Amino acid sequence: MSITPESVRQLLSSEDLGDRLRAVNQIRELEPTTAFELVQIAIGDSNSRVRYSAVSQFDTLGTQDLDLSLDLLRALLSDPEADVQAAAADCLGALKLHAAFEDLQQLYHTTPEWLVQFSIIAALGELGDPRSFELLKEALSSDVELVQTAAISSMGELGDLQAVPLLASYATNPDWQMRYRVVQALTRLGGAEAKSILETLTNDQVEAIATEAKKSLDSVQ
Repeated sequence: MSITPESVRQLLSSEDLGDRLRAVNQIRELEPTTAFELVQIAIGDSNSRVRYSAVSQFDTLGTQDLDLSLDLLRALLSDPEADVQAAAADCLGALKLHAAFEDLQQLYHTTPEWLVQFSIIAALGELGDPRSFELLKEALSSDVELVQTAAISSMGELGDLQAVPLLASYATNPDWQMRYRVVQALTRLGGAEAKSILETLTNDQVEAIATEAKKSLDSVQ
């Protein structure tokens, strides 16, 4: 049976959860204009799994109408389910919707959910808004290591050289994954201070970090 806008729309209105989840997956097979229209139905579903699957498609479908996507994703930041909020934050970053920065900042400070905080901090790297620096700096001191790691990566993506001295202390962090992210971030940031820290990391006890640091030195100016 072929997938058509009509068949997907019918499944989206089914009382059966499996039908609605299948419909959201089938939206991916439709042309973008139609898919964007139908995914808007799915983000209003009563089941959080359907909403999550739907909002996760906004990173690509949202380009059909960025203003509308901004409004819809902003509303989803208030969804009762943390994973839906997190997915909305991801898509706001992917679509580079700078107008949502203050919404993301406010949610970071009010949510009790580490997953949402992590997604916001990761999204800020993609968003690339200079206003993000202070929030990323705050996230470096998070009690959640995954949030700290995301902040390191996002600082590298943001490209603000003020981040280099802040990242220096994380170059000796006991968590090797965090040190690895520091290498990646410093490589993006560049500069003499970043190069100096990378030189110390070429002697890291973890081979993957030492190798990455050596490779990075060739590209850092």
